[in-house]
Amino acid sequence: MLVDGKQMRPIWLDRDTRVVKVIDQRRLPHELIVEDLYTVDDVIRAIKDMYVRGAPLIGVTGAFGVYVAARNAPQDRQKDDYLTSECDRLKAARPTAVNLFWGVDRVYNKIRNIENPAERIDAARTEAEDIAELEAENCRRIGENGVSIIEDISRKKGGGTVNVLTHCNAGWLACIEYGTATAPIYEAFEKDIDLHVWVDETRPLNQGSRLTAWELGKHGVKHTVITDNAGGHLMQHGMVDLVIVGTDRTTYTGDVANKIGTYLKALAARDNGIPFYVALPSSTFDWDLRDGIAEIPIEERDPDEVRYVDGLEGGAVKRVLVPPADSPAANYAFDVTPARLVNGFITERGVCEASEEAILKLFPEKSKQV
Repeated sequence: MLVDGKQMRPIWLDRDTRVVKVIDQRRLPHELIVEDLYTVDDVIRAIKDMYVRGAPLIGVTGAFGVYVAARNAPQDRQKDDYLTSECDRLKAARPTAVNLFWGVDRVYNKIRNIENPAERIDAARTEAEDIAELEAENCRRIGENGVSIIEDISRKKGGGTVNVLTHCNAGWLACIEYGTATAPIYEAFEKDIDLHVWVDETRPLNQGSRLTAWELGKHGVKHTVITDNAGGHLMQHGMVDLVIVGTDRTTYTGDVANKIGTYLKALAARDNGIPFYVALPSSTFDWDLRDGIAEIPIEERDPDEVRYVDGLEGGAVKRVLVPPADSPAANYAFDVTPARLVNGFITERGVCEASEEAILKLFPEKSKQV
């Protein structure tokens, strides 16, 4: 995607130094900082501390983490024991996004039987880059498949503005290109459809107001930042035509784990008869889990993310305490929206209902796995 006329991705491999580089998304929108990931510890820190975030991007970062592990492996520890240990550490970095396990395992399985260290490193690099390109292409197809939903609403409104509400950041910053929830939005924008995006701020880390608003603004898409709790009011007053969100893990039965607050948006959408869609690549489906509420692990993060907020003051980013200093806080990072509240999934293969039967019809090769 373009940022001030420059093509950027949230992660890439420097061709000269072979060092993995990422945008530190904690610093956006006020600072654009690029960090180098030299070691597996650097990769783990980037995932844990959310330099990188969003299921597809976490998966690609994990894939590059295996490349970093292979590159840094001691010559006498190139065998599976070392790589297995490093891969286990990478997969433990964040528990909810299934893409992390998928990306790490895919690179590991590609290189585990290669004996020559140089060949192993090269194969890990190639596979990680292939995964990045695959996810970018999947997001492009999500945009192509999902834009028809926006086009239908535009036709019904006689070309009037289509108001889309989204939650958290499921844009190119969370993926590699295009995004998931934003991919149909960008595709509609390129087709000159009149649309406007309501951007949930998404507390506690404000990925909506910081990241989604930043990338939509850079692309020229009309948008308005709202408080997390304003969505229901807007829906009641006919100011939302469509809700599209991303997901960090989705069961093969259609239950959706996404950023905390998504479930409440789905409830409000259902109560007001507004279509609620989830956009995701197939790598975000968990083909082993059936009951999302009971089985998807929900990450609990540092309570200080709730207690403090960062903002720009006088040209400098400052951190301030909001609640009383002695008040405890809880920080559940995700919630689960049951399949019954989801109108459909927008994937790289097409749009389907949120049901086991419809999902497996779109991905028949997974039928023997579930």
